[in-house]
Amino acid sequence: MFSFFVNPDKKRQNLLAKVENKILKDYLSTPFPDLKLPASEIEFLALDFETTGLDAGNEAILSIGSTLIKNGRILLRENSHHFIQVNREIPPESVVIHKITDDRALQGEHLHDVLAILLEKMKGRVLLVHYDKIERNFLNAACKEIYGNTPPLLIVDTLAIAQKRQDKRPQGFSPNSLRLFNLRKDYGLPRYNAHSALEDAIATA
Repeated sequence: MFSFFVNPDKKRQNLLAKVENKILKDYLSTPFPDLKLPASEIEFLALDFETTGLDAGNEAILSIGSTLIKNGRILLRENSHHFIQVNREIPPESVVIHKITDDRALQGEHLHDVLAILLEKMKGRVLLVHYDKIERNFLNAACKEIYGNTPPLLIVDTLAIAQKRQDKRPQGFSPNSLRLFNLRKDYGLPRYNAHSALEDAIATA
């Protein structure tokens, strides 16, 4: 399910004429794929963020994982996993979930460096995420802070797809069954430790 309200390619072209930052301009210079193409002919970048909390306006990105889907195949050689430097205390309740400690975060890469790498990977591709409000909101907040603008995004939300499938079940379903960790069983995927950005990106793919 694509998640956007304004034609993203029109927004891309409008913003391209205004921005000066080279990294953002480079991203905007690449057209989005033709959505009339079969999904097997579209390149998807499966993406997952681990964060200090859910509020993109006040919380920080801790790690970013991604993998590429091309010609309907997951290309594990294209995996990437970055830990982001965070100069604040990470809430203990957050550490319990993602296992990223203050010491680990202090050794991470700068967000502006990782964001440049990520935008290069995103060019001309559709993002694939599980619950798009996290990745969309945090990505928009990071781009706004670093580049002064929020780029248009094409996003497919696997949670929305799963919910549509579950809605068709006559016996109903529990919202908890839509969590990425719990969906693995439905798709015959092995159990694993949830809340690693890379492993969650691969599971989403």
